[in-house]
Amino acid sequence: MKRRTFLALAASGAIAYPRTSQLQAATFQVDATPDLGDPLCFGLCEPASRVDDRLTARGIILLNAGAPIVLCAVDWVEIASLGYDQICADLAKAANTSVDRVSLHTLHQHDTPGYNPGAEEILAANGLGGKLYGAPFISTFRQRLSAAVLQAARKGQPVTHLGIGRGKIEKVASNRRILGPDGKVKYGRMSSCRVPEAIAAPEGTIDPYVTLLSLWHEEKPIVSITYYATHPQSYYCKGGVSADFIGAARALREAALPGVAHIHFNGAGGNVAAGKYNDGSPANRAVLAGRVAEGFKRAWDATEKSPLTAEQVRWSVVPVHLPTHPRLQEAKLLAELRDTRLPEKQRTRAARDLSWLRLPANRQTPLQLLDFGKACVLHMPGELFVEYQLAAQSMRPDATVAMAAYGDCGPGYIGTRVAYGQGGYETGEVSMVAPEVEDVLMNGMRRLLRKS
Repeated sequence: MKRRTFLALAASGAIAYPRTSQLQAATFQVDATPDLGDPLCFGLCEPASRVDDRLTARGIILLNAGAPIVLCAVDWVEIASLGYDQICADLAKAANTSVDRVSLHTLHQHDTPGYNPGAEEILAANGLGGKLYGAPFISTFRQRLSAAVLQAARKGQPVTHLGIGRGKIEKVASNRRILGPDGKVKYGRMSSCRVPEAIAAPEGTIDPYVTLLSLWHEEKPIVSITYYATHPQSYYCKGGVSADFIGAARALREAALPGVAHIHFNGAGGNVAAGKYNDGSPANRAVLAGRVAEGFKRAWDATEKSPLTAEQVRWSVVPVHLPTHPRLQEAKLLAELRDTRLPEKQRTRAARDLSWLRLPANRQTPLQLLDFGKACVLHMPGELFVEYQLAAQSMRPDATVAMAAYGDCGPGYIGTRVAYGQGGYETGEVSMVAPEVEDVLMNGMRRLLRKS
């Protein structure tokens, strides 16, 4: 079982980052739309043949609370392993901070690119190069993102207040895993569903609330940051690049609040999707978007503001070792990769598994906490099950706790210990981490959420 350590790149030289009473925030946004013909969803979907709506990378830089803190959310399916390290390093360099003060996440829409250069290198060595993403586009995007962060870091706006709001989102999220009488997964109610019994089943374990944190300069809102846990797919894999219903909901709120930056993070939605409320018809995308946007509005309308200074902002990191799933065996994966009789999608899946298995033995995964006192945000890896989000909220009952998952997506699905014995797609077929991962993450979360 390999141990992994996060590759921290501390800024060289002695740089002083004084804490002052004047917190500042700078926002950035760049286009993240791939080129036509590029693979989508690591080649699991049809390649990009049209652009239904453009993708973005959005983020915020917090200044004067020690070294700059960079939060970034990208409309991509995944950024994994070495790709995650690379783009975090890009962001750290552009913002003149250390990589452990950078948090990078994807929103996990499927008609979007993914970035996993370790897997691409393995595929290229086996005659399957170019199947995961468009390399020219990725290179251009990284340059564009770095330039935007560099420019934004020079233009911070004063922050005087923190806003906290929560709103319920109706008829969107439902748990994907429906258990039968034997305690095993009977139905996988995915992002869309047409099975009457699965549709009729209860929503199951979800977090129906969006948490909205906002930063203000006196009475002027600067940024609205939302956190909501669900897979964001309505219909997909037909070649139309799209930020899907979560991107459409974000756009509706942008239109309602012009001049305010809107940044969305996907919560722990690994086992949550819209299947109970979505039949996969194109018309339902707008319906789901409207329901999410209404929940965002409820959270905005419920916002309560309080003064915020730089001294109140805390950033903490706990690096952890994620245990590798025993199903990942190099010889077996190599045989799949090299078997030309197998479907190409199965061979590329084997390369992604191998890329995780072959990561350096000293690489750790960072769990990060942004703490404002009255509210805090946990930044977590992978396609995390919603139980982790609910557990985090119970660990800090004195504060509003939000969660941004889909950080480093190298480990794929991260279930609870009991879920690994229940079977199902997520933990029975594709997860790259072992059941002991629950103890690792719960302990790391407790350490972060323990009040200083």
